[in-house]
Amino acid sequence: MINQKVLPAISNMKDYEKFLQSPYEFCIIMDFYIGQLKAISDMAEKYRKKLIVHVDLIKGLSCDEYAVIYLCQNIKLEGVISTHSSVISMAKKRRKLAIQRIFLIDQQSLDKSYHFIENSRPDYVEVLPGLMPRIISEMKENMDIPIITGGLISTPDDILVVLKAGAVAVTASSRELWQVNDV
Repeated sequence: MINQKVLPAISNMKDYEKFLQSPYEFCIIMDFYIGQLKAISDMAEKYRKKLIVHVDLIKGLSCDEYAVIYLCQNIKLEGVISTHSSVISMAKKRRKLAIQRIFLIDQQSLDKSYHFIENSRPDYVEVLPGLMPRIISEMKENMDIPIITGGLISTPDDILVVLKAGAVAVTASSRELWQVNDV
């Protein structure tokens, strides 16, 4: 399980190298191309870090269950993030951490998300945009899956607000927010 309040969301090698030197154990890899993943995985193993691959945002990788099979066979990863329930289901079958990403724009999208979550039973749900403490509290009451949130989080106070609302962690691409450790 993830035991950190901030999850660095990394999309370039410079930030990845900073992450490797950080106290964090987990990070999210996104916006890299498929050919970079093996080297990134090897570096993570060397530094005893754990990778969560955002399957939907890896260039050259399809967003389906076969992508998970490929990743599990070729890359050392702890888990995946995806908006696709088939990806989440396959990750769980492969005994990888599965994070279902959902975008909430209205009540209908929230209601549909509950249905998807119930069917795929991910380990975590990532809710975007992140600055919705009332919705995070409501979701926490309506399901037994831990909530990660991200998107539009730009200050340490934003992190505190959503953690207080019930999120267990916050994804952050801003290195300044990675400094927010034990909040």
